[in-house]
Amino acid sequence: MSKKLYVGGLSYSTTQDELHDLFQEQGSVLSAVVITDRDSGRSKGFGFVEMSSADEAANAIEVLDGSNVGGRNITVNEARERTSRSSGNARW
Repeated sequence: MSKKLYVGGLSYSTTQDELHDLFQEQGSVLSAVVITDRDSGRSKGFGFVEMSSADEAANAIEVLDGSNVGGRNITVNEARERTSRSSGNARW
């Protein structure tokens, strides 16, 4: 079963290919996405990586969490389920 990881503290210049290659060293990467601002297209400094197994994800967390990538120390942990942003009583 695949496992999705949150990667924070990325340099704003980190590309999706670089993120993929970084995690590929720890196992099979199903996807790697750097989150960007919808208006400017600029990186928000975090992303998500989906590893093909929980064991590979655990290894990636152990090896990469706190490591220096692009001059910044990154945070790697299991991604949490996305929660709804609306509270049901939005004001217009």
